[in-house]
Amino acid sequence: MAGHSKWANIKHRKAATDAKKGKVYTKMAREIESAARQGGGEPESNYTLRLAIDKAKGVNMPNDNIARAIKRGTGELQGDAFEEIYYEGYGPNGTAIIFKCLTDNRNRTVGELRSTLKKGGGTLAESGAVAWQFENKGIITIPLEGNDPDEIMLLAIDAGAEDVEVEDDIIEVVTARTDLQKVAEELKKNGIQPENVELAMVPQHLVSLSVEEQLQAMGLIERLEELDDVQEIYTNIDFTQEAMEAAG
Repeated sequence: MAGHSKWANIKHRKAATDAKKGKVYTKMAREIESAARQGGGEPESNYTLRLAIDKAKGVNMPNDNIARAIKRGTGELQGDAFEEIYYEGYGPNGTAIIFKCLTDNRNRTVGELRSTLKKGGGTLAESGAVAWQFENKGIITIPLEGNDPDEIMLLAIDAGAEDVEVEDDIIEVVTARTDLQKVAEELKKNGIQPENVELAMVPQHLVSLSVEEQLQAMGLIERLEELDDVQEIYTNIDFTQEAMEAAG
């Protein structure tokens, strides 16, 4: 399972130092607004909001921006009503892709997804076409450096985690969606600070591609991530270390 997170974790680390802060902050603000609109503006009682705030802080989003996004979500400030929608598609070589989008205009979002996919050798798919290949899971990633994988495994499994794997410099803890908060808080209580905690669509099986094909897929995913309405992208591609190094 850990292979699925390799690309995602590189993306998270890149976002934290990305020069295009405006776009990153806009996406974070949308996610915070949506979470506050759905579950209220108190992170203590709205775990989805707390995850969104933590993600925003992870890319150094100013506290004032976070506070304004929460108020737009709760209606204290005027803001657009963004709708959370999942779209599905095929990437190069028939690989599966799921897009988590926040949009105020479905037609615009679909048009941009379809155009970008087509240019990158992919296509937009009907609802349900690829979603069956993924599962809703909680994912906790922890830096390997300075941590004992065996200790983390025991703590995580005792707290209700489904799986713990180590790959390269990452320890990945996989939980049921409903157990993410419990497991993450148990790890933090024992002094283990995760690098990232999120709800994700995890592929049941990974697809192996050549390095050249992986690089093509990475280029497409990066272009898709640039779209304003796209919040997260999930794919079943097994990105190898060789491809990661080739991509720089």
